[in-house]
Amino acid sequence: MSTPPANPSSSSTAPARRSSANRSAATTSSLPSRTAAPHSVGLARRVFDSMSLAQRVGQLLMVDCPSSGVSASTQVAVTRWHAGSVILDGNSSLGVGRTRIITRRLQSLAPSRVRLFIATDQEGGYVQRLRGPGFETIPSAVQQGAEPASVVYADWTRWGAALRAAGVNVDLAPVFDTVPPGNRPNPPIGDLDREYGRTPAAVASHGVAAARGLAAAGIAPTAKHFPGLGRVTGNTDTARGVTDTVTTRHDPYLHPFRAAVGAHVPFVMVSTADYARIDPHTPAIFSRTIVTDMLRGELGFHGVIITDDIGAARQVASVAPGLRAVRFIEAGGTMVLTVAPGTVAPMAAQLLARARSDAGFRKLVDAAALVVLRTKQAHGLLRA
Repeated sequence: MSTPPANPSSSSTAPARRSSANRSAATTSSLPSRTAAPHSVGLARRVFDSMSLAQRVGQLLMVDCPSSGVSASTQVAVTRWHAGSVILDGNSSLGVGRTRIITRRLQSLAPSRVRLFIATDQEGGYVQRLRGPGFETIPSAVQQGAEPASVVYADWTRWGAALRAAGVNVDLAPVFDTVPPGNRPNPPIGDLDREYGRTPAAVASHGVAAARGLAAAGIAPTAKHFPGLGRVTGNTDTARGVTDTVTTRHDPYLHPFRAAVGAHVPFVMVSTADYARIDPHTPAIFSRTIVTDMLRGELGFHGVIITDDIGAARQVASVAPGLRAVRFIEAGGTMVLTVAPGTVAPMAAQLLARARSDAGFRKLVDAAALVVLRTKQAHGLLRA
């Protein structure tokens, strides 16, 4: 998500240490083997076969939970609509221990055989959702980008360990968008110092280092926001008609995402912006050209394709909530992210109704659910 600035006065521990460890080889190779392989079978398939269609649909949803505590709407989303993933939304200064109480409560709502993905937006700088005792103050991506990639890797291994201790297992980070020199204003990325550099090469090296550090700590990283938000002049969370008029299907600025896929990141987040030179007038999340042909086909990504928020984002407000979810799955997507509690029921209900009435759509739902379950298996979230 293109999130607003976090509260800079939030409680936190001392600023992050800088490591001089030489891990250059580690920052350039693939992520650990916990990343799911496209042909992964076994436990995930057995769990899938035991699920009802409604439970499979639930695996395609990541729903909102306040970072301060489990809400009634979150409980309903997990228990009534079988939501398989949760995002801790909003800024918190509770620290690691008290956040762990929240994540344990969330996991207690889920079936014992299929645990939840619990995510947060922990990038650094203005976008650091979780603070307080046990969480260091994370510098912005711009500041991180000024360090060697080996330092970025070491730092994210440590910052990821704090997330893991808090019961978080997915970070909706790092940002792989490139903001070119002089490209201002850029509300979603550049204006908040969320970019690792001003060239695709710099963003690729440091983004992969951050992703590998998170993975080393047991956290699933997310490369975002494909195919890039670094060259837009609007924020899709707060404005409509946000359009990238520059990026092409084989653009050099796709290099960081290609590097992320090459490093086997388990999640890639797709933006809600329009890309005029790729698929005019169709937000990326609804574009089969972008989601399936480019990300799945040309980049070879086999993991979870997740939306940016499509619950509260003004960019897609003209589309009914249930139809937003259906159109994303039709485009070849995997997981719908919504931070608007009121959208969960219509999204789940319309996905389920469409899957029951349309055999072709049901195949897409089943395929997406299997991708989620295989990724959960790879991260130790399934039980025999």
